[in-house]
Amino acid sequence: MSAEMATGHRERAFELLKADADKILKLIEVQMENLTMPQCPLYEEVLDTQMFGLSREIDFAVRLNLVEEDAGKQLLESLEKQLTALHDASMKK
Repeated sequence: MSAEMATGHRERAFELLKADADKILKLIEVQMENLTMPQCPLYEEVLDTQMFGLSREIDFAVRLNLVEEDAGKQLLESLEKQLTALHDASMKK
Protein backbone atom coordinates (compact mmCIF):
# COMPACT_ATOMS: atom_id res chain seq x y z
CA MET A 1 0.00 0.00 0.00
CA SER A 2 1.39 3.36 -0.96
CA ALA A 3 1.89 6.11 1.59
CA GLU A 4 -0.67 8.21 -0.27
CA MET A 5 -3.26 5.44 -0.07
CA ALA A 6 -2.54 4.88 3.63
CA THR A 7 -3.00 8.58 4.31
CA GLY A 8 -6.30 8.48 2.45
CA HIS A 9 -7.47 5.52 4.56
CA ARG A 10 -6.47 7.32 7.76
CA GLU A 11 -8.31 10.48 6.75
CA ARG A 12 -11.41 8.48 5.80
CA ALA A 13 -11.32 6.52 9.06
CA PHE A 14 -11.19 9.73 11.09
CA GLU A 15 -14.00 11.26 9.00
CA LEU A 16 -16.18 8.22 9.71
CA LEU A 17 -15.44 8.38 13.43
CA LYS A 18 -16.21 12.10 13.46
CA ALA A 19 -19.49 11.44 11.64
CA ASP A 20 -20.40 8.83 14.26
CA ALA A 21 -19.59 11.33 17.04
CA ASP A 22 -21.81 13.89 15.32
CA LYS A 23 -24.63 11.33 15.09
CA ILE A 24 -24.36 10.68 18.83
CA LEU A 25 -24.55 14.39 19.57
CA LYS A 26 -27.60 14.76 17.31
CA LEU A 27 -29.28 11.70 18.84
CA ILE A 28 -28.83 13.10 22.34
CA GLU A 29 -30.02 16.56 21.24
CA VAL A 30 -33.21 15.06 19.79
CA GLN A 31 -33.72 12.88 22.84
CA MET A 32 -33.32 15.81 25.20
CA GLU A 33 -35.63 18.04 23.17
CA ASN A 34 -38.40 15.54 22.56
CA LEU A 35 -38.29 12.44 24.66
CA THR A 36 -36.74 12.41 28.09
CA MET A 37 -34.98 14.51 30.65
CA PRO A 38 -31.26 14.03 31.40
CA GLN A 39 -32.12 12.48 34.78
CA CYS A 40 -34.02 9.67 33.07
CA PRO A 41 -32.33 6.24 33.20
CA LEU A 42 -33.16 5.74 29.51
CA TYR A 43 -31.21 8.88 28.60
CA GLU A 44 -28.20 7.67 30.59
CA GLU A 45 -28.39 4.20 29.06
CA VAL A 46 -28.54 5.53 25.50
CA LEU A 47 -25.68 7.92 26.17
CA ASP A 48 -23.51 5.27 27.83
CA THR A 49 -24.19 2.74 25.07
CA GLN A 50 -23.42 5.19 22.29
CA MET A 51 -20.25 6.49 23.95
CA PHE A 52 -19.04 2.94 24.63
CA GLY A 53 -19.65 1.99 21.00
CA LEU A 54 -17.74 5.00 19.73
CA SER A 55 -14.84 4.33 22.08
CA ARG A 56 -14.65 0.75 20.74
CA GLU A 57 -14.68 2.04 17.15
CA ILE A 58 -11.87 4.43 17.98
CA ASP A 59 -9.89 1.69 19.72
CA PHE A 60 -10.28 -0.54 16.67
CA ALA A 61 -9.12 2.22 14.31
CA VAL A 62 -6.13 2.91 16.58
CA ARG A 63 -5.18 -0.77 16.61
CA LEU A 64 -5.28 -0.77 12.80
CA ASN A 65 -3.04 2.32 12.78
CA LEU A 66 -5.73 4.27 10.96
CA VAL A 67 -6.13 6.85 13.74
CA GLU A 68 -3.57 8.21 16.17
CA GLU A 69 -4.44 7.39 19.76
CA ASP A 70 -4.28 11.08 20.76
CA ALA A 71 -6.64 12.07 17.94
CA GLY A 72 -9.11 9.41 19.05
CA LYS A 73 -8.95 10.61 22.65
CA GLN A 74 -9.42 14.21 21.53
CA LEU A 75 -12.48 13.23 19.51
CA LEU A 76 -14.05 11.52 22.54
CA GLU A 77 -13.14 14.43 24.83
CA SER A 78 -14.62 16.93 22.38
CA LEU A 79 -17.87 14.97 22.19
CA GLU A 80 -18.01 14.68 25.98
CA LYS A 81 -17.56 18.46 26.32
CA GLN A 82 -20.31 19.11 23.78
CA LEU A 83 -22.64 16.70 25.56
CA THR A 84 -21.89 18.31 28.91
CA ALA A 85 -22.66 21.76 27.49
CA LEU A 86 -25.90 20.40 26.01
CA HIS A 87 -26.85 18.80 29.33
CA ASP A 88 -26.07 21.98 31.26
CA ALA A 89 -28.12 24.08 28.82
CA SER A 90 -31.09 21.72 29.15
CA MET A 91 -30.94 21.91 32.93
CA LYS A 92 -31.27 25.70 32.78
CA LYS A 93 -34.55 25.53 30.84
